[in-house]
Amino acid sequence: MSSSKDLTSARWTKSSYSNGDGGSCVEWAPEHAATSGIVPVRDSKDLAGPVLLLRPETFSVFVRAIRQGAIPS
Repeated sequence: MSSSKDLTSARWTKSSYSNGDGGSCVEWAPEHAATSGIVPVRDSKDLAGPVLLLRPETFSVFVRAIRQGAIPS
């Protein structure tokens, strides 16, 4: 059984916390999350790079930590 997910048709959305100077660029695929129950997250500067596949609860903790400044943006 493969643990990889087919994300070739995923529509990626850049985080509002990403800045415009090429740094801190995070994208996620909300439509994929809604249909699969898994939230894909990637570095928008490395489109062929690794993708984190998070459970919705984990993604919520991640976003909350960024908003609270626990993870530098």
